[in-house]
Amino acid sequence: MSTGRLILLDSASLYFRAFFGVPTTMTAPDGTVVNALRGMVDFVATLQTNFQPQAIIACWDDDWRPQWRVDLLESYKTHRLGEDGAEGDTTDGLLGPQVPLIAEGLGLLGIPVIGAAGAEADDIIGTLSASWKGPVDVVTGDRDLFQLVDDAKPVRVLYTSRGGVSDPDLVDNAWLRAKYGIDAAQYVDFAVMRGDPSDGIPGVAGIGDKTAAVLLNEFADIDGILAAAQ
Repeated sequence: MSTGRLILLDSASLYFRAFFGVPTTMTAPDGTVVNALRGMVDFVATLQTNFQPQAIIACWDDDWRPQWRVDLLESYKTHRLGEDGAEGDTTDGLLGPQVPLIAEGLGLLGIPVIGAAGAEADDIIGTLSASWKGPVDVVTGDRDLFQLVDDAKPVRVLYTSRGGVSDPDLVDNAWLRAKYGIDAAQYVDFAVMRGDPSDGIPGVAGIGDKTAAVLLNEFADIDGILAAAQ
């Protein structure tokens, strides 16, 4: 396995951002709206210029709401379901037809598009970040992927929530410590206690970011918290 820098794209997170960031007046000669496609191409060009990776891989949601996750937690992404049981559409139907075009366009740029049956892009990102031998940058607007941050490897997140792809927050352990008062290794426990309404994941009643951080810093992990509570 190569040891240069790998960039992993949380593709859906990015093409949604591209759709809402580029006007829908961006069309192909036949009139097809291609604003999200154009935005994704621009994102890739920016990442290549700014970070000079050895490789970029587009990680794909082959299943945005896997049944095995729903079996574990019935509320998982329930609020995103449309009346037909599929993912709700907030884009007036203009993004869906672009998704296969985005995959095709990335392929033409030499960027592998990788998904797996019954898996979300997050699962692909986690697998590839663990198996790549060099530094890894995960590009996403989703805080869930902060759990992958590992200064020793190193893995960091280019978090696009505020500055976009051109000026992302570079999330490493120091960033997490400054933002939340915890270390990267504690982020999973932190997220479990806080919950994530955007994915329909309930947290512990009465516990938000600050309380979760206080508990983790006093007891190190959830096992320690549970032991102290007994």
